[in-house]
Amino acid sequence: MSTFFSGFALSFSLILAIGSQNAFVLKQGIKRHHVFVVCAVCALSDAVLISLGVAGFGAMVKQFPAIETVARYGGAAFLAVYALLSFKSAFSNRHAMTAAGDTQQSLLKTVAMCLAFTWLNPHVYLDTMVLLGSISTQYQAQGLFAFGAICASLVFFFSLGYGARVLAPVFQRPQAWRVLEFVVGVMMTTIAITLVAGA
Repeated sequence: MSTFFSGFALSFSLILAIGSQNAFVLKQGIKRHHVFVVCAVCALSDAVLISLGVAGFGAMVKQFPAIETVARYGGAAFLAVYALLSFKSAFSNRHAMTAAGDTQQSLLKTVAMCLAFTWLNPHVYLDTMVLLGSISTQYQAQGLFAFGAICASLVFFFSLGYGARVLAPVFQRPQAWRVLEFVVGVMMTTIAITLVAGA
């Protein structure tokens, strides 16, 4: 099960990074607008991208074994940069989330916006197809790693969407966002060190 939890932990830490998609899900949750559909679209999109990343990298590594070494150190470097950006944001930026406007958008428009936030974001491809796909090559049971990563996405988005009402008062304070950014930085730094140490 360690492979499952490795995939789960890495995917969860990547999704935690504050971005436009998470902000959109959080806002929809705060306003209780099409929460289930929004969470499902985000989770299913991640499942598709993660599966493609793991399947593609698995096949490539069998043909070119050197990719595994490049993937290990490349993934560690990528995580290190993410960690630095999270720490920088934690100590310099001011974040606040407000549910601006009470007008409920149509389901179709909401889904279209959700898809745009997901598929037009270049980071989603780096996180799911490139980073998770490359790191999955370190494990024999790549399918289990992918399943763990997909489960993390499912748990995160539905927790964020439905837990938003509870979190709303907390995340209206910039300090709460700073703490979250710091925790994300620590998690990514730890995973990066683990990757390098396991080489």
